[in-house]
Amino acid sequence: MTDQSRDRVEGTLDKITGSAKGALGDATGDDQQRTEGDADRAKGEAKQGLADAKDKVDDAVKKVTNG
Repeated sequence: MTDQSRDRVEGTLDKITGSAKGALGDATGDDQQRTEGDADRAKGEAKQGLADAKDKVDDAVKKVTNG
């Protein structure tokens, strides 16, 4: 599994976990749980963004090296 694939999978899992925590926080009125959910979703988005950036760097390197 490539780094990008791993980042995407982990990002998706973080987003799912965050959504679940956020929903639980909403249902129970727990602001801390809701905040943790928001943080997890943001972390997931960041991991997926990192994977996209790595793909762009790999593409640029391939262009330069004719690979």
